[in-house]
Amino acid sequence: MNEKIYLDYNATTPVDPRVLESMIPYMKDMYGNPSSVHSFGGDSKAALDNAREQVADLIGARQRDICFTTGGSESNNFAIKGTVHQLKEKGKHLITTQVEHASVFETFKFLESEGCKVTYLAVGRDGLIDINELKEAITDDTILVSIMYANNETGVIFPMDEISKITKERGVLLHSDGVQAVGKIDINLKELQVDLLSLSSHKLYGPKGAGALYIRKGVNLNPLIHGGGQERGKRSGTENVPAIAGLGKAAEIIKDDIEAENIRLTELRDNLHNAIISKIQGVSLNGYLENGLSNTLNLSFDNTEGESLVMNLDLDGVAVSTGSACSEGNVDPSHVLLAMGLTKEQAVSSLRFSFGRFSKESDIELVIEKLPSIVERIRKVNKT
Repeated sequence: MNEKIYLDYNATTPVDPRVLESMIPYMKDMYGNPSSVHSFGGDSKAALDNAREQVADLIGARQRDICFTTGGSESNNFAIKGTVHQLKEKGKHLITTQVEHASVFETFKFLESEGCKVTYLAVGRDGLIDINELKEAITDDTILVSIMYANNETGVIFPMDEISKITKERGVLLHSDGVQAVGKIDINLKELQVDLLSLSSHKLYGPKGAGALYIRKGVNLNPLIHGGGQERGKRSGTENVPAIAGLGKAAEIIKDDIEAENIRLTELRDNLHNAIISKIQGVSLNGYLENGLSNTLNLSFDNTEGESLVMNLDLDGVAVSTGSACSEGNVDPSHVLLAMGLTKEQAVSSLRFSFGRFSKESDIELVIEKLPSIVERIRKVNKT
């Protein structure tokens, strides 16, 4: 085995060499604290300002509306808890979906323990909510709607424009977990009425440990972290300048590549899907391909276990992931797939292939070469 194939880009992306190069000066020579008034601090402050502009430009936002965090989970927590604590006198009703990332889902579960009422919107077999159910769920007590932009497991893209028009009309704040969407689809917050949007560096070929929360002008949040008042008082703590510089460079690079990359990745995804369903029986698509993320393919393989498929592919040099979460040796079905109406058996038999900047056609060819025999072998074992 000469080369390992990485097809798990939705979990994390490799750092682009250009991004790494942009970070080195701030780990070596320009190491000042950006809050310091001397020239060392000024160099670091300039790096933050530049990165803020690069991130803002990627999503069609104003520079001053970008607040740097440590990543998507912190951004989601900040947006949701910060809104609830700011508006607790106005209402305690919150709306989200049954297919959110754990950093959103578990935050709402926590807020329920603090006395909030949460409506979890159901999704159909296509992974989408019923827009009419959203309209009916909003009450005079509703202060926040949080709906992901694109699902991390299935690639399903939510109709954020339509959703934002509803929340705008009803005067309710809208947060979107954009971690899987930013850099993959065109987002222009000058036109889209989303109030809060989370993003993460390591999904954009940047380093882990950096992220951002877009906060629309006029939206006030209670800080999660108190201290020296960095990030215009929104998020205290000395900023991770090297990682943020990397995030900025990653945003700059990816902005110019979105359209062409979508075309290329759609072809890879569709080629893999078509080859798998032609060579392997008992395969079903989870989600949909039209209007889904170009880089994501989630499939269930009858009479198999996703974990077994992942481990066998890994032995053959191919890294993919399953829709299941493994905790302390116990494999639980994906809450996303269960919410979409899959049985437990179907959910635990799922695989997610996710592609990215360094994926190529030969990667797909290797999967097609290895996967049919692996599936056949597992099915034979399960029959005995």
